[in-house]
Amino acid sequence: MPRSDYQPVIGLEVHAQLLTHSKLFSSASTNFGAAPNSQTTAYDIALPGLLPVLNVKVVELAIRTGLALNCTVNLVSEWSRKHYFYPDLPKGYQITQYEKPICEWGHIDLTETAQKRINIRRIHIEEDAGKLIHDAVDGLSLVDLNRAGTPLLEIVSEPDLRHADEAVEYLKALREILMAIGVNDGNLDEGSFRCDANVSIMKKGSTVLGTRCELKNLNSFKFIKAAIDVEIDRHVEIIDNGGSIVQETRLYDTHRNETRSMRSKEDAHDYRYFPEPDLPLLQLTSAQIE
Repeated sequence: MPRSDYQPVIGLEVHAQLLTHSKLFSSASTNFGAAPNSQTTAYDIALPGLLPVLNVKVVELAIRTGLALNCTVNLVSEWSRKHYFYPDLPKGYQITQYEKPICEWGHIDLTETAQKRINIRRIHIEEDAGKLIHDAVDGLSLVDLNRAGTPLLEIVSEPDLRHADEAVEYLKALREILMAIGVNDGNLDEGSFRCDANVSIMKKGSTVLGTRCELKNLNSFKFIKAAIDVEIDRHVEIIDNGGSIVQETRLYDTHRNETRSMRSKEDAHDYRYFPEPDLPLLQLTSAQIE
């Protein structure tokens, strides 16, 4: 069947680094481009016995973002631990928000590719991981923890987008809003504004969503559009040949214009979320939001 017989379904998870001078739970600087591992504290490198101390500026910027994106800002939200094991995550978990995020149910209205509303499911605060530099010395991978603990907002859309051009328009609109309100610098090259795209297809007229694949760490509008289009074509080809889509995380190869399998896609239970024991509930007042 031709691609026109299928309906793509796209949802985006945007990671926006916040414009703060220090990290989410430590006093280390967030400046970009410093010598590797020079902007860390004992907390950032996960020495035992150290506790997180919340950067209040992060909360202010999260509230500002929620209001700008037409969200409900929750008076009570909760910190959680998200566990996974990777060399650039020294604690073995990220502090994030899972069950009770700070903002929910907002939207951005598209006007160019389509007259439609893209719903935003949630906005939550989390700390960034570090960075791996591959094949740097004798084929080894090196770890730079300067970015570890940098405050992020993860902005999660509903799967309301129906083609790559809509996804790009949504991302450009979101980026402009975040820059205008002083929350994010919009720098895609440095990774301070990047996204993951969840892509699936279903037969035209169907209401049953297909199996989705996640395209990880896309940081250019050109490559976001290309990666989504390539992934849609891959799904169509597999299904037309009688195969089935495997839920997984994939990387986009810009040189070959193809996506490649990175790992099986984790579900929420794989991360063993539980409430962060070292932080109380985040409680706001109506006056703070006003």
